[in-house]
Amino acid sequence: MSKFFYRPVVGIDVSADFSVVAILAPDGEIYRKPFKIMHNRNGFDYLVDQIKKVEKEFSMKTGIFMESTGVYHLTLFHFLKDTFETCILNPLITNCNKNGDIRKVKNDKKDALTIATIGKFQNVKYSSNFDVEIYTLKSLCRDYYKFTDSKSTFKKKLSTDLKVIFPSYSSVFSDITGKTSIAILKAYSSPEAVLNADRDDVINLISTNSRKGLAHSENTYKKLYDAAEEATYIGLKSPSLFVKIINTIAIIEALESQIGNLLTEIQLLMNSNRIPDEFKKNVQLLYSIPGIGQLSAITIMSEIGNIKGFVKPKHLVAYFGLDPSVSQSGKFNSDKNVMSKRGTRIGRRALYAIALASIRKNRNGEPINRVLLNFYKENMHGKSKKVGLVAIMHKLINYIFSVLKNQKEYELRDPKIHSKMYLNNKSSHAA
Repeated sequence: MSKFFYRPVVGIDVSADFSVVAILAPDGEIYRKPFKIMHNRNGFDYLVDQIKKVEKEFSMKTGIFMESTGVYHLTLFHFLKDTFETCILNPLITNCNKNGDIRKVKNDKKDALTIATIGKFQNVKYSSNFDVEIYTLKSLCRDYYKFTDSKSTFKKKLSTDLKVIFPSYSSVFSDITGKTSIAILKAYSSPEAVLNADRDDVINLISTNSRKGLAHSENTYKKLYDAAEEATYIGLKSPSLFVKIINTIAIIEALESQIGNLLTEIQLLMNSNRIPDEFKKNVQLLYSIPGIGQLSAITIMSEIGNIKGFVKPKHLVAYFGLDPSVSQSGKFNSDKNVMSKRGTRIGRRALYAIALASIRKNRNGEPINRVLLNFYKENMHGKSKKVGLVAIMHKLINYIFSVLKNQKEYELRDPKIHSKMYLNNKSSHAA
């Protein structure tokens, strides 16, 4: 039974510019017809007056429920949470309860009543925690990944355009967006410009940006000159295509600048006293797991928020969207069950990058995480690489859950020794 069963409940259907509010009396009857409030000072104050009126009439505290709708609910939730018991519902919960009627009805008033009914009569999970600085940190991390994705998109676009204009350019520079390559393209955006340029000027430009010797610069110039000659023979010749190269480079540089600004702001925020010490400690605990870098630790912790909301590791698995989707009916049981991918997309992406790093080796040949690398090699025979990486991600979530719940740094242990310690600890508790 919901703890709000005997209390008045407010359901709010939030949209971008306004919200529709429904109020249920303690007996479950509609207290008043659903009404609209605008997302401004007058609208918020009117809502508070109506809620206080209900509390005064019934001499009871209300429970307020709203859906998590992107960012639209945040201002209203932040405004109400310090005065009233305000709860956020996962939209998946409300969507499962909106088809109770035979007749198909979908409007804001109906949705507000549905949210209020769910909060009053169903014992559902909800969230009532919100820290502005943690939300800011999460937003900064998400923007970092979005800008990184955009940069990758334009790097591919640059590579595609060069294949048309300068077909052999990638054989000269392995990284076409490296410092030396970008300097060459900005100074000489077409094969003809390279051929007509002063040899010493080009060599000097290569030497300055690559910081390598004269012999290397001369060799690079020769390759570049040969590629330019070939491009004049087989490449497409259009001044407008060369403009695309310059524009794409400008966008890549702008994105790199913004990515740098985001990383700086993330670091400043983490070092400030605006972030709780408990959160900082949890980031350091995650950082103790081999393969997890500082940014990955901050990203995962900002996505998790409060680990106390997860009782078991499988709850964290589901939150990251790594739980398998099940397809079963009668005697049919599908053997092609994929990840649900219903959880945090950015958190899952960061976890995937950590899984890749965990099964690699350092330059000296030492594994990043010997236990995970051995597990990957021993258990993934005959399976695809993606299946193996998902298994590693599951292992990593168990590690993350363990270090955060126990508040202890990660210890690299052989699985057999770990199992023996677990059994010994279990038997001692039983005794």
